[in-house]
Amino acid sequence: MTNQFEKPFSQACENNKTAILNVLLSAFSNSRKVLEIGSGTGQHAVHFARHLPHLMWQTADQYEYHPGIKQWINEYPSANLMPPLTLKLPETGLPDTEFDAVFSANTAHIMQRSEATWMMQAIAKRLPKNGVFCQYGPFTFDGEFTSQSNADFHAHLVQSGYGGYRDISELKSWAKPLKLDEVIDMPANNHLLVWRKS
Repeated sequence: MTNQFEKPFSQACENNKTAILNVLLSAFSNSRKVLEIGSGTGQHAVHFARHLPHLMWQTADQYEYHPGIKQWINEYPSANLMPPLTLKLPETGLPDTEFDAVFSANTAHIMQRSEATWMMQAIAKRLPKNGVFCQYGPFTFDGEFTSQSNADFHAHLVQSGYGGYRDISELKSWAKPLKLDEVIDMPANNHLLVWRKS
């Protein structure tokens, strides 16, 4: 029996899951299968799958995160929630499974610029017509940070060897032919970007 205290836990996920779900209820209303890039602890997956029963939610992340994701799935199972696929971009590529929607939270600023570029281009290529990509996290707008705390965190990320914040304009250039339909304010100076493939 899994000890609940052994599960990985992110307070940020608990803080933002309701605000994100409120957007996904509309953005994914016509979707059938969602690929989650970077499922992390698994907290988002179990919450969203439970409240979006019309679609299949496919978790995916690097292999070392799989035990934690599986613990959350085992404790909060849903018929529409799939165990994690191994995903490390760009090495593994996107999985062969079909999907008409993608969700990713707090990944672009962890990735190196080349990795984030590859991710955006790959999603744009693989999504079918009318596909949707919901991307959550902190971003810059025309080179400007939305808060001093975001600027400080970006500096910390870069010093720690991560890629740092991505600007909306560069994401747009990488994501063609996806169109950025909505930029939605989220808690803690984050945003949710809703991309669509027309």
